[in-house]
Amino acid sequence: MSQAETAGPTGTTGQSPRNPGNPRNPLWTLGILRSEITTTLRRHRTYALLAVLAAVPVLIGIAVRIETGGGGSGSGGGPDGGGGPAFLTQVTNNGLFLVFAALAATLPVFLPMAVGVVAGDAIAGEASGGTLRYLLVAPAGRTRLLLAKYASVLTFCLVATFVVAASALAVGALLFPVGEVTTISGTRISFGEGLVRAALTAAVVAASLVGFAALGLFVSTLTDSGIGAMAATVGLLITVQILDSIPQLSGIHPYLFPHYWMSFADVLREPVHWEELSKNFQLQGLYAAVFGSAAWARFTSKDITA
Repeated sequence: MSQAETAGPTGTTGQSPRNPGNPRNPLWTLGILRSEITTTLRRHRTYALLAVLAAVPVLIGIAVRIETGGGGSGSGGGPDGGGGPAFLTQVTNNGLFLVFAALAATLPVFLPMAVGVVAGDAIAGEASGGTLRYLLVAPAGRTRLLLAKYASVLTFCLVATFVVAASALAVGALLFPVGEVTTISGTRISFGEGLVRAALTAAVVAASLVGFAALGLFVSTLTDSGIGAMAATVGLLITVQILDSIPQLSGIHPYLFPHYWMSFADVLREPVHWEELSKNFQLQGLYAAVFGSAAWARFTSKDITA
């Protein structure tokens, strides 16, 4: 009889009878975390998603270069420079603005869809592939495994965001001039400080996906179909964004996870405006707490048969 059979259909503790103390070993926990992150980032699907995300700034940069012939046509970065189109008008004056334009272009759709694919497949993909049961036979425990899965999804959020930013920075520096940055407030900062603002913006965008990642992980615990979980997660993303765009539903907009996503533009103000950013972080934390707890409650009580 195999270990999987002796563990029973539920795999409640996820402990090996030969090593009952191992789940309390911090080194074992770090090993699980490292393994999950490595596995997530080395998948061919992950490479494909990152390649698509990296291609978006390239396409934007080439399109702007062709449209303008490389000549500066921006307005100088006034107070109305907070949206994606206004960022685009600044790209020809300063290639660093391609970072902000690319993040503004990918955040509503491309980035969250990629995160939805990874998060939706985190648990359901293991179940559909028949490997979840064997992961629980190892001395890991369901809670630690779930936390490791969530950490791997968050790592993907960070990597994916910085891939977009790095691609945009390289393309912007190659196709357009770079130098001092004119903020949305109209003040000028050095190129070095502009790079810091770009890195901070990428970090803010990655943090904006924390709540959606928890939602996707929760959906992943509800089914044994990886494809179904990914489709449901992306479907929820589209549905919530549609709701957030309907003026008649403005009363619920502040509670929808994508509502404050574009607040990252406030990083480009002088000084940085933290009000909307704080609301975004609080909302993401709330979603992470609610749906992370729901995922834990579902996963720890789920009958694992695959």
